[in-house]
Amino acid sequence: ASLAPSPMREAVVAAVNGVLGDHLAASGNPLAIAMAWRHGGTPLVMNREALARAIPAAGSRILVALHGLCMHSGQWRRKGHDHAAALAAEAGFTPIYLDYNSGRHISTNGRELASQLETLVQNWPRTVEELVILGHSMGGLLARSAVHYGVQAGHRWPALLRRLFFLGTPHHGAPLERGGNGIDVVLGVSPYTVALASLGKIRSAGITDLRHGSLLDADWQHRDRFAPGAEDHAPVPLPAEVACYAVAASLARANSPLRDRFVGDGLVPLPSALGRHRRPNRRLDFPVTRQAVFYGLNHLDLLDHPAVYAQLQHWFATPA
Repeated sequence: ASLAPSPMREAVVAAVNGVLGDHLAASGNPLAIAMAWRHGGTPLVMNREALARAIPAAGSRILVALHGLCMHSGQWRRKGHDHAAALAAEAGFTPIYLDYNSGRHISTNGRELASQLETLVQNWPRTVEELVILGHSMGGLLARSAVHYGVQAGHRWPALLRRLFFLGTPHHGAPLERGGNGIDVVLGVSPYTVALASLGKIRSAGITDLRHGSLLDADWQHRDRFAPGAEDHAPVPLPAEVACYAVAASLARANSPLRDRFVGDGLVPLPSALGRHRRPNRRLDFPVTRQAVFYGLNHLDLLDHPAVYAQLQHWFATPA
């Protein structure tokens, strides 16, 4: 029997998509999550009249929230708090949430998101003046991929994008397959999904892309995505003319020895979340004033910790 609609079912389906989503999509399995927009937990139909009915108070500025691996849009709310909803309410934005199959290749989702954003802007009930994207974990990589493909396609929406906020985004990869508890951290988001943690060894396309921060089709086409080896994919810089902000977490305490402070958040190493790299052409140029590190937090704590929200508030209130 199928599971009844419930938070349990949504969490389980999102987790299964994270570890098996590429197979589910390729086989036409009804459990495969189709990319779709939500507002207030309600799915949106992408035409102007339907959007006007669904969001009567739609404004001219949109905040787009992109969830991470094995998660869904409803999980932006954690412990009674939702960064996207709170920031949007304070700054006069309309929050829109994306659901997507996180087991597909990031570039596949990136191309589709670029098209979906163009459709959203074209059908929005008011003229869109500004877009802001808030991405957690894989959601940040998805945003960067979408910007790349949106610019390549000549879409209108990249010119409306003013800010990109990255929460624990593995810009240079996350060592999911080299030990540690990363996949357990992601899948352990609720008692309903923790039992799926061992499935991480299946390694969907999304998981192998996350390992090295792969954003483009060329990063995986005609290659063995399971093969170990050094990164050799093309660097993708941060988008020009967009203010970009990086938030990272470390399980270590602030007063820990210096070497211990770089352990990362249990999933994403600290240098990866901050865009740092030994090769100059791969470094991402986050200004020092647009970087923040929080100690004693894990990957999921970034979604609800008051100090993280206070930092986002400060940045949001500061002219880009």
